[in-house]
Amino acid sequence: MGDAAVAALNSLLRNASVQDHAEALSIATAAVRAAKGRGADLATAQHTRVVALLNLDRFDDALRAIADGGDALAAACSFEKAYALYKTGDLDAAEAVLRDAEALAATPSTQRGLKHVAGQVAYRAERFHDASTIYRQLAADDAAANYGEENDLRINMSAANAQLEWQGKGWAVPEQEKQPGRADLEAFETSFNAACGCMSRGDYAKAAVFLKRSRDLCEATEDLDDDEKKAELVPIIVQQAYVFTKLGKLDEAAALQKSLSLNDISDNSTNLVARTNSLVLQTESNPYITHRLAESLPEDKGTDRLFEYQSSVLRRNKYVLNLQVQKFLGVQKSTSRKLSKDAVPAITGPKCDLGVLGAAAACQLQTGQEALRQILPLLETRPDDVGLLLTVIQLYVQLQNPGPAINLLEAFLKRLETATTPDHADVRFAPGLVALAVSLYRTQGRHSAIRAELAKAAAHWQKKTGPAASGPGTSLLREAGIELLRSSHPADLAAAGEAFSHLVAAQPGDRTAKAGLVASFATTDFSKVQPYLDSLPSVEDLTRGVDVDALLEAGVAVAPAGHTQPARGKKRALEDEDAAQRQQQQSAAKKRRKRKLPKSYDPAKKPDPERWLPLRDRSSYRPKGKKGKKRAAEATQGGVVREEETLELAGGAGSVKVEKAPASGGGAGKKKKKGKK
Repeated sequence: MGDAAVAALNSLLRNASVQDHAEALSIATAAVRAAKGRGADLATAQHTRVVALLNLDRFDDALRAIADGGDALAAACSFEKAYALYKTGDLDAAEAVLRDAEALAATPSTQRGLKHVAGQVAYRAERFHDASTIYRQLAADDAAANYGEENDLRINMSAANAQLEWQGKGWAVPEQEKQPGRADLEAFETSFNAACGCMSRGDYAKAAVFLKRSRDLCEATEDLDDDEKKAELVPIIVQQAYVFTKLGKLDEAAALQKSLSLNDISDNSTNLVARTNSLVLQTESNPYITHRLAESLPEDKGTDRLFEYQSSVLRRNKYVLNLQVQKFLGVQKSTSRKLSKDAVPAITGPKCDLGVLGAAAACQLQTGQEALRQILPLLETRPDDVGLLLTVIQLYVQLQNPGPAINLLEAFLKRLETATTPDHADVRFAPGLVALAVSLYRTQGRHSAIRAELAKAAAHWQKKTGPAASGPGTSLLREAGIELLRSSHPADLAAAGEAFSHLVAAQPGDRTAKAGLVASFATTDFSKVQPYLDSLPSVEDLTRGVDVDALLEAGVAVAPAGHTQPARGKKRALEDEDAAQRQQQQSAAKKRRKRKLPKSYDPAKKPDPERWLPLRDRSSYRPKGKKGKKRAAEATQGGVVREEETLELAGGAGSVKVEKAPASGGGAGKKKKKGKK
């Protein structure tokens, strides 16, 4: 019986066209039981059983079978063990097996297979730069390549490059690999990866074209059955809906989203992304209902999980929904707890998002001065929170008060400069923070501070990147060199020359860097300039097509008359401006307003000569009532004329007019005394 099982296994192995892995597993298991005690037959049967289990996607069972076989089987099945560990998500153990197996690999084919697994492990561990390097090495070794391997390598390499773009490390992708070629549009996988690369760079119009190409190729392929086509079309449609949303075509995006059957999506990560997008595209605007639906999303766990940059987006969406339903205290506590776990400042997106969301929760979504009043005490307790710092600076800028913003940023940068760890130095000279400092300085016209900041940043990234490698500071070196060239100071020109020298060493084909290097050292060190003169366009090439005679005949262009003003000092200009304003105000005061005539005005009618007198002083005034008649009787016309006299005040203080007292007669003023009769 045992010999029959072993013979059946040998016959099965000789038949290269066998595709029934379940049958292979059954025969191999029987052979293992029958070959107890026979080393060669037992090892062959155990190895066959492990391969059959892997083909049936029973990775945990494959690991148990390898463990049951002992150290000898584990050494013989190092490739299979590493692959099974990779599929189960134990990436650290898979890397350990690969390190030990590469030293013991006997044949080049075994080493090549291990490199393929190493690339997959690095990709799943989000070390996309390592994965891209491994695939590039495998593609360069054409002699050892297997049939059909070239297409797989192109697919994997384009996927790793797209992930690098999403990770914010586009500098690690060679320029010739960023733009897809004709070969990338011949398979739906490479077209899909090319679309993902365009999305990561923000080129959504081109991404829509590549996604349509990928979908058409997938639907037309004959290598997949209907179920496999349906499974491959799901991520393409999900990405199409995302692209249409970014392009503002919400109706097309909603139609694509409705065409998906969310319950039929077997891939956990794709299902989670599709359900999240459906929440974004729904017409329901009630945040409480949206929050309840978001809580029902499937959990991101197991081997089929999202990458970190995707998970960070989901966490940010969750915090935003919590803010919309006014769970401010919960968001503040959660973000503070996550930030306290890592005290080192970081400029990465997920950590900055936590700082911004925590600030929004602390001020309860308020803005302006009230938000600053709530957030500034929080900044004192977390001075190294970059997201919180950027929020405060943004609020100051919105209030048109950049002075405190600059002070806060400078204090933060000084604290980072005093730290000794390399992580603090990288954050200090991060291109985003340097660009923020430059823009704030530019609002106040502090050009010397701009050049000093760029010079320090360029010196840091020159040490960091090295002469033959490009890094995140490449764009900063270029902008720093251009800004420093505008200065006439020798130290600034020397710093610009060093920056352009590193750029030329890292990117020999960069003509802008060569031109900057020539401009930096043209007047100080001609030996550094001479090797690059031939690679730059000559003066004749630049002036070709310019008609000098026509320019001479046209003459020199001058400004129209009255528009040319001599250069003046700032103080004199302000004085002239104040004088002009005063003169304008005086002329406006002198200018009389045109008087308007009343509607009932008749030019033929003679105006009343007493119209300027008060009403009571006019001759036509007739007071009413007894008191009024009495006052009228006392008037001068027809009444008693009262005499007045002028009395001089004492001390020469002036004079005053008073009514003259009547003259007193013989006893006219005396009264008769009353008495008894």
